[in-house]
Amino acid sequence: MTAEPATGAPPTIVSFGCRLNSYEGEAIRATLDGLGRDNLVVINTCAVTAEAEKQARQAIRRLRREHPDARIVVTGCAAQVNAAAFAAMPEVDHVVGNREKLDPATWQGMTATAPRIAVGDIQTATPAALPAVSHFPGRPRAYLEIQQGCDHRCTFCIIPYGRGPSRSLPLGAVVEQARALAARGYREFVLTGVDITSYGHDLPGRPTLGNAVRRLLDLVPQIGRLRFSSLDPAEIDDDLIRLYAEEPRVMPHAHLSLQAGDDLILKRMKRRHSRAQALDVAARLQAARPGLALGADLIAGFPTESDAAFAASLDIIDAAGLAFVHVFPYSPRPGTPAARMPQLPVELRRQRAALLREAAAAASARFLEQRIGRPASILIEQQGIGRDETYAPVVVPASHEKGAIIAATIAAARDGKLWLEAA
Repeated sequence: MTAEPATGAPPTIVSFGCRLNSYEGEAIRATLDGLGRDNLVVINTCAVTAEAEKQARQAIRRLRREHPDARIVVTGCAAQVNAAAFAAMPEVDHVVGNREKLDPATWQGMTATAPRIAVGDIQTATPAALPAVSHFPGRPRAYLEIQQGCDHRCTFCIIPYGRGPSRSLPLGAVVEQARALAARGYREFVLTGVDITSYGHDLPGRPTLGNAVRRLLDLVPQIGRLRFSSLDPAEIDDDLIRLYAEEPRVMPHAHLSLQAGDDLILKRMKRRHSRAQALDVAARLQAARPGLALGADLIAGFPTESDAAFAASLDIIDAAGLAFVHVFPYSPRPGTPAARMPQLPVELRRQRAALLREAAAAASARFLEQRIGRPASILIEQQGIGRDETYAPVVVPASHEKGAIIAATIAAARDGKLWLEAA
């Protein structure tokens, strides 16, 4: 292990993957700042694909070279499900589980004599109380964690083994955090979790996500814009759709966890929606909020995917009216049922992913063209670029300050972006 340094630099936090990980990375930073800990480099990993783990390993090696005297701690989903492999890396001092990373006692005791591996049973662990996050350095919008874990077992997904069962945060805690972040000047918020559409099933009264969000917006009027992370089509109910129709602070953008457009593949994935149900949800959301942008995740080359099944996934981009699509070539995760199914050749997966991306780019271009001439409210993300209500990227004059919200009219669409000037 690395020797305990006498003095050191502020902690370095590197988070991979989802918005939930980004939120928790800042929660770790807040804990370390409160404890006065330094000379720690924390890599908050993602396990959703093999590529995500590869990137984490590369980052660990690079960070060891950049911080030769620091104590390197690996945590996150990949650390939770594959602790021994990360502990075997000579660059790593400690491996910490997803529950343990949110416990201040873990970081208080992070010394040379601490256990090399501190990873408990995430399936039975009591959720740790979340440290308050006062800001998100470099980010113009704030994340609000409202839920953890997942009770479903999609055959391709390792995340439930890294996150444990679904657990909802009481609305009071969410409201308190939102007020603190609003006081810091944040106006756009993203509700995040592993399976946020399951929110409330484990709370008294079993509030729905839509009901909870209405109360949140009533209790924190400083929230100007609200977005959701990925939504499960099987759990989008009438209350949530009415929220899109009736609450202007909920942005006209929804990202659906579709994964495929073929019923047999959806069944083999152990998804809980059919193609018809996904199309119905898409149509109802778009009818409730005209101009709403639909995003979705699609997996290319899932085991046993036939040419016809792939064609159905390709077709659903247009059939559902998708505007923004995240395409993932199927990546087998050891320990999941899909990894034991007949696999498609890697090259075929790549080819199908390329075709999906091509169709997605065409669909996105059509959606962006429809925004021309329309007024837009744009959150400035960085110098020269922002995002409008639909989450479409917008090129803006460099004079606008990050975090500002500006009103403008869209003049052009090109290169996958909206522009405020036609030239």
